[in-house]
This record gives sequence, C-alpha cells and structure tokens, in this order.
Amino acid sequence: MAFRGPVTREQIVARIAEHPLGQSPDDMRSNFCRLVLGDGARPDSSARCLRPERSVGLPPVIWFHGGGYVFGGPDTHARIGRYLADTHGLVVHLPHYALAPEHRWPAQLDDALAAVPGGPAPILAGDSAGGHLALVTALAMSREGRPPAALLLFSPNTDRSGLSDTRTAMEDDDPMVDDADDRLLARMCFGDMASDDPQVSPVLDDLSLLPPTWIEVGTPEVLLGDSLALVERGRAAGADIHLTVTPGLLHMAQVWAPWWDAACASLDRAAEFAIDRVTSAAA
Repeated sequence: MAFRGPVTREQIVARIAEHPLGQSPDDMRSNFCRLVLGDGARPDSSARCLRPERSVGLPPVIWFHGGGYVFGGPDTHARIGRYLADTHGLVVHLPHYALAPEHRWPAQLDDALAAVPGGPAPILAGDSAGGHLALVTALAMSREGRPPAALLLFSPNTDRSGLSDTRTAMEDDDPMVDDADDRLLARMCFGDMASDDPQVSPVLDDLSLLPPTWIEVGTPEVLLGDSLALVERGRAAGADIHLTVTPGLLHMAQVWAPWWDAACASLDRAAEFAIDRVTSAAA
C-alpha cells in the first residue's frame, strides 16, 4: 500500500518524485500502479462496482479514470469509489475502457457510452483524461436526448487548441504532469486528429448541452487553464457550471483519498453538488 494513514502534500509530492512514470506505455502502466497502490502492486484492469452499506438512492456515479488514455484503471482509482460510497452513500462504477496506443480514439468514447447503464440517467465523473472522457460522453448523451444527471470533473483535459495559458506557464511547478508528457499521451490516443476537433478539445463544442457541472482543479496545475476556459465558455452558453480552484491541490489529487484531507474535501464538494442537483430535479 502506498500509505497507511493521513499524509501531507509534501509526502505525496515526494512519492511522485520517487516513482517516475517512464516513457513507454508498459512502463507508465506498471509505474503508475506502483505509485498509487504500492510497490508490490500489479495492474488489474477488471471493472468494479463499489456499493455503500446504505445508499442515498441516487443514480449511480460512472467514474472514468485518468491516466492520459494510456495508463490507469479501475484498480488505481478504486479508493475514490470507496470513499464516495462510504461517505456519501453513492453507488460508483469504475469501468474499464480501451487504452492507447493499442486502441485509438474513438474507442475510448465507444467504451464509455457502452458503460452507461439503462434506467435513470447516471452521474458522470472523471479525472484528467477521464474528465475529458466524462465531458465528451456527457455531450454525446445530451445530443441523444439523455443528458447525465450531473457531471463532476477533476482537472479535466478540455482544450488542445491553445486557449489555455497554463499548460506551459505552470509546468515547472506541477509535480504530476507537464505539457510535453501530456502532448505525448495525446498523440498516442488521438493520432493526427486536429487540435480544434470538438472531441479533442470539447471546450469548443456546444456547451449549452452540458448537464449541471462541477469542476475541481488546483494551482499551480498545468491543466488549470483548461478548467478556466471550460467554465468561461460554458457560462457564456448558459450552462449550470461551477468551479472550485484550491491552492496546492495536486493534479489527480483524488487518488490519494482517504489519506489526504484536501483530496477528500474535493470529493465532498463534488458529491454534495451532485446530490443537491439530483434531489432538486426529482422534487
């Protein structure tokens, strides 16, 4: 196990520095797994469903894991699901989706849409690339006339067209990701797709289709500008969209729940927003 009790930001940053991801997909997958789960961990991409002892009766949360579409999986993000289930009474699904470069876009979107269950529209959520996937999936569902009940995004990739001004400005201060590595991962997934394609940069899509949306991001963080651009353009389109920027919150901070208080607070804010919006709509 990576940690066994409460931790500080400094301890997490030190662990990140001690576990570089590498450059090949295989190295990234095994090293990220060891970073998040512990030095003896092995990747396990099986799908998971985390259920609370007492459910609040809301639609399920579908959480798409981060990892640049190249690494990560349900196992690396299972603590997030367990925290949301135990603390907020939510049923959380962590589906597996095809990873690049073996599978290029839109394989990930196809898998995400297939993972959405029938019945009441779910709450979609995701971090980093998983936030991008949750966002694009939500817009696709809205076009089909079945918008998600809410959308929870954590440091999502939203723009590769040049709107964000933090991708290079903050890369020396973000311990988890830099712009060069993020672009490398994007090439593995999107290939030669245009940077202004709305599926690559969903900030350029029709954001009037957004369901109630909550965004969590930190500073200094390379993808801060992605969130700021999404909020600005979403509000201009009339979306119910909200942003919390937390100084010191790390990229993919939520994988460190329940050990890091800041990660738990981030998940708490988003969960409370979703619960409020879903119960208000039902009333």
